[in-house]
Amino acid sequence: MRRFTRLTNVFSKRVKSHVAMLSLYFVRYNFCRIHKTLRITPAIEAGIADAVRDVGWIVGLVEGRAPKPGPRGPYKKRNTK
Repeated sequence: MRRFTRLTNVFSKRVKSHVAMLSLYFVRYNFCRIHKTLRITPAIEAGIADAVRDVGWIVGLVEGRAPKPGPRGPYKKRNTK
């Protein structure tokens, strides 16, 4: 995977972003990608899923876990003098 090598444009500097991208990769690999040898996804083969998922399903999972925006704080006017 190119994410593990440093001389590429998808290199992760922070561990948190590296773990997030690997998690997205694993979900896509196991639930969305149909393998040539299995002719189905690994999740269906393991009995975890019953249908092939698409990337929109992954986006829905990510948006469902996103924190709800809270109220904004008061506006503080800067003193420009």
